[in-house]
Amino acid sequence: MNALVQAAVDAVLKSKTAFCKFISANDGGETGAHQSGLYIPKNSIALMFDSPGVKGSNKDRFVTIDWQAGELQTDSRFIYYGKESRNEYRLTRFGRGFPYLNPERVGDLFVLAHIEKNFYEGFVLSTEEDIEDFLSAFNLSPNDTNCLIDRSGTQTAEASLLACFNAFLKSVKAGFPSTELLAASARNCYNAAHLLNIERIKKDPDAALLNWVEAEYSLFKLIESDRYKSRISSPFKSVEELIETANTILNRRKSRAGKSLEHHLSEVFNSHGLKYQNNPKTEGNKKPDFIFPGGDAYHSKTFDGGKLIFLASKTTCKDRWRQILNEADRIPIKHLFTLQQGISKNQLDEMYKANVRLVVPDVYIKKCYPKEYHGKILALRTFIDYTRQSQL
Repeated sequence: MNALVQAAVDAVLKSKTAFCKFISANDGGETGAHQSGLYIPKNSIALMFDSPGVKGSNKDRFVTIDWQAGELQTDSRFIYYGKESRNEYRLTRFGRGFPYLNPERVGDLFVLAHIEKNFYEGFVLSTEEDIEDFLSAFNLSPNDTNCLIDRSGTQTAEASLLACFNAFLKSVKAGFPSTELLAASARNCYNAAHLLNIERIKKDPDAALLNWVEAEYSLFKLIESDRYKSRISSPFKSVEELIETANTILNRRKSRAGKSLEHHLSEVFNSHGLKYQNNPKTEGNKKPDFIFPGGDAYHSKTFDGGKLIFLASKTTCKDRWRQILNEADRIPIKHLFTLQQGISKNQLDEMYKANVRLVVPDVYIKKCYPKEYHGKILALRTFIDYTRQSQL
């Protein structure tokens, strides 16, 4: 974890309240909208004001924000727009030439921590490693952003879901379950608690996937808390021992997240009856995440190459999307599923020129991506329909 990420984590830990979100196309000025500043959702009013704004009038509050651990300060303003048709909160007034809010920052992670009175610390994290390190520090998934940060490491769960989680925890005698078992157990608990059957999964696979991802994060937090409660309750003998323990925790969190996403996608594809293979070998012993209909078809000289489909899955993909380009030479178009909430137009242009096609949960498309790409990015449901047609 580099110094900037550590400073962001420290700021959140010492804050009164803290918030994070992926900078959207609207925030970065790529949608052509007239709004200015960073949009803050209503679930995070406590970050800005003591009480909600009143429809029919505006209200504001001026604050000082220290950015990037002291690189610069701004005298900024929280404002509630309540007049006429508007009903929203924003953070504005960053000053001319402010470097952390422009179209190139779309997809970066914005973190804001309320330290005291009218003083805040702000951070914008750009690289995938920095973003993953920050999210892992608080055991958050990308879907847990755009809200106040839960520093307790736990989330409120419905009684039936929590009961199922606790039953699973008791069944795992020691250590951590495999990522496959953890993902399956989280799905089973969520499905039972919410009466989610195969027909509902087929009807809305995007929502099912996001709910499973969120449920699994909650289950993992519960297990992690149980496994480490005795260790963190006693003093560490040295700084080195503390760092070693912290690194073990962080590395497990990061390695679990990516593989679990594959497991949940597999379940979606199974529910829809798609033919595929997970991690088949291609040229140079590469192992792409998914090949439809499978590795045998990929290596068959008689199989129609136009019916082969490639899908990679990455929780975030701002930098690592290039890794997939040479994973299946026979398939020129590379589909990439991600939970990344926003990517800049320039990066999207580069990806599409390299024949990479994004697949994201449907709620992200209009909310998080530039308008001119809304018709090019596939929802998971659309990708499934496209793949099913290739298998007829």
